[in-house]
Amino acid sequence: MAFGIVDYVVLGVIICISSAIGVYFRFTGGKQKTTQEYMMGNQNQGIIPVAFSLLTVYTSSSSLFGGSAEIYSHGTQFVILYIGYIIGTPIITYVFLPVFFKLGKLSVYEYLEKRFGRLTRTTVSIAFSIKTVLYMAIMLYAPALTFETIIGVSLEFSIVLVGVVCIVYSAIGGIKAIIVTSMFQVIIILGSIFAVIGVAMYETGGLSEIWSIAKHDGRIELNNFNIDPTERHTWLNLTLGGILIYSMNGITQVQVQKYLTMKDKTSAIKCVWLSLPILLIISYSKCFTGLAIYSKYHNCDPVKSGRIIKDDQLLSLYVMDTMGNIPGMTGLFVAGVLSSGLSSVSPVINSMAAISLEDYINPFIKDELTDKQKVFYLKLLVVSYGILFILLSFFIKYFGSLLQMSLTLTGVFGGPVVAIFTLGMLIPYANEKGSLTGLTLGLIFSSILCFGGPKPAIKSLHRTISGCTVLNETVITLLNSTLSNNKSEDSYFYIYRISYMYYVVLGFAVTFIVGLIVSAMFYDSNRVVDPELFTPFIANRLKKTRNFNKRYSTSMELKQQNETLLPKI
Repeated sequence: MAFGIVDYVVLGVIICISSAIGVYFRFTGGKQKTTQEYMMGNQNQGIIPVAFSLLTVYTSSSSLFGGSAEIYSHGTQFVILYIGYIIGTPIITYVFLPVFFKLGKLSVYEYLEKRFGRLTRTTVSIAFSIKTVLYMAIMLYAPALTFETIIGVSLEFSIVLVGVVCIVYSAIGGIKAIIVTSMFQVIIILGSIFAVIGVAMYETGGLSEIWSIAKHDGRIELNNFNIDPTERHTWLNLTLGGILIYSMNGITQVQVQKYLTMKDKTSAIKCVWLSLPILLIISYSKCFTGLAIYSKYHNCDPVKSGRIIKDDQLLSLYVMDTMGNIPGMTGLFVAGVLSSGLSSVSPVINSMAAISLEDYINPFIKDELTDKQKVFYLKLLVVSYGILFILLSFFIKYFGSLLQMSLTLTGVFGGPVVAIFTLGMLIPYANEKGSLTGLTLGLIFSSILCFGGPKPAIKSLHRTISGCTVLNETVITLLNSTLSNNKSEDSYFYIYRISYMYYVVLGFAVTFIVGLIVSAMFYDSNRVVDPELFTPFIANRLKKTRNFNKRYSTSMELKQQNETLLPKI
C-alpha cells in the first residue's frame, strides 16, 4: 500500500489545524497571561466543547487498537463494561463534582490536604503522577507506531513529531486550546472509526452480514453471568469494574480541571450527562470495528497465518488491505490515530503542570508568586513534561501490548485512589491514619495482583486459516510451539488467575475497608472537619447535627483567633 499525496494532505491539514488552534488562543482574548485563563479558561467555556473534551480519555490510541482487537479475539461480552459507565455517571455528578466546585482549587489533591492532611495529599499526588507519566508515554507511542507502520517513517521521528505538536498547542494555547482541539480531534476519530465500519459494510453487504458472520463463529456473547472471579469477562466484573473506572473521571486532575472551566456546577453536570451518550456511541462503534475486521479475516486469521505478530496490529492491517487504494482514506485513518494520541496526551501535560505547580513548587516558595510568574512556570512545566513523555515513549517498544499495559496501570492506582476520595467525601469519621494505611495496603495488594507471579495465557476464541492462500510457515511453527508449552490454568496460584477486571475493584475494597477500620481505631471525637468537604447529602446531615455545628463553630473561632495573634507573635 502506498501512502499517497492526498493522504499526506489530509494528515498535514489535521496537524496544522491542531497547532493553529493553540496559536489562535495565544494571540486572542487575554492571550493566556493569567492562570485563570491559561489553566481554567476564565471559567466560561461552552458545554458542548467541554463535553467532547471529556471523551478524550476513551478515544486514546490504545483503546482504539485494543478495543477492536478484544472484540475480534474474545467476542462481544466486553461491551457490558459500558453499563458500568452509565451507573458511574451520577456518582461523578452528585458525589465528587459538587465538592470540587465548592473548593474551586486548581489541584484536586488540595482537597485531600484539607480533608486529611499534607502527607495524604503528597502521597496520592506522587502515586498518581507516576502512573500518569507512564500511561502518557504509552499514549504517545501508539500513534507513532502507526506512523512507522503505514507511512514508513522511523518510530523515533514519529514519537518526536506527535510529542512536539502536543507541546506546541498545550504550551501556547492553554486549556482553551486543549478543549477546542479535543472537540475537533474527537470528530476526526469518529470519522476514522465509521470509515472502517463503512468499508466493511461495502465489502460484506451490510451490518446484518457482519453480525451474521460473527454470530456463526461464536463472537456474539452477552450472557456470561458467571460469578467465578477467575472468569475473564462476566456481567459482574465488567459492571463493577466499569463503575470504578468511569468514576475515576470524578477525581482525576485532567477531568476535574475541565469541569472547573465551566461557569458553575449546574453547567458542569449538564456537560457530564451530555458527554455520556456521545461516549457510548464512540465506545460501541469502536468495538463494532472488531466485528468489521473479523468479517474480512474470519477464514484466514492474520496472526495464525503469520501476516502479523499480535492482535494490536489488526486494525492497521485492515486499513492497509481495504483502504490503500482509496485516496485520502488511509490519511484519514492515520489522522484519526494521531488525533487520539494528541487528545489523550495534551490535556494531561496541562494538568500535570498544574499539579506540579500547586503540589511540588508552591509549598517550597516563601514569597507568593505573581500571576505572571505562575503562567511562566506552568508553560515551562508543560514543555518539560512533554519532553519527558517523548523520552519515555522510546522505551515502550520493549514491553507488552498497549492495552495490557494501560489496564495494568489503571488497576494498580485507580481503585485505591478512588477509595481515598470516597472515604473523604462520604465518611465523616475517616481520618489521615486510616486513609494512609488503607492507601498503602491497597496499593501493595493491587501491585501484587497486577505484577506478581506468572499468569495463565489469555484464551482466544476459535480462529482458522482454512481460507488462506499464503502462509508464513516460520511464524506458524513458532506460534504452535508457544501454544503447546502452555500450562494448565489450575497450576497457577489462585490470585494470579483472578480476572484483571477485579484489580481496580479489589484495590478499592482493600483501601476503603482498611481505611474504615483504622479510622475507627484512631477516632478523635474532638477533631472537626469543614462540612463543605463532604458530598452534599452528607454535608446537609452534618449541618443538621447540633453537636457538630457547635464544635465546628468553636473550632473556627479558635482558628481565627490564632491567625489574628500569629502576626503579633
